[in-house]
Amino acid sequence: MPSLLLLIDNKFVNVSGIKLYMVKNVVIFKLKKEVSPEERQSAMQAFKAGIEALPAVIGFIKDIEVGLNINGSEECDICLNSLFATLDDVKTYAAHPAHKAVAGALAPYIAARSCVDYEI
Repeated sequence: MPSLLLLIDNKFVNVSGIKLYMVKNVVIFKLKKEVSPEERQSAMQAFKAGIEALPAVIGFIKDIEVGLNINGSEECDICLNSLFATLDDVKTYAAHPAHKAVAGALAPYIAARSCVDYEI
């Protein structure tokens, strides 16, 4: 089997047998219709700020962002995109107390939640 070499800092490094993919975690939220526009915006902004602050606390998060829907004709309100080295890291992140605190604050407003984890 041929070797897979990457050029890193002007040196060839053999990366044969090393996993070269990561796991993308995408979560979509739909908020309850009865939530007032003011409460909706406040909850969404707090969630965005809380989630995007998590890499300082949970060091194995490779990347994370929260998008707030600007198209009122669409069904969903929030999209969370995050990147992890492994699916086990996604599961550890989901169980982490800091993540649970941020997610828990949004929970009373959620009508529906969908998630997809996939390799990239």
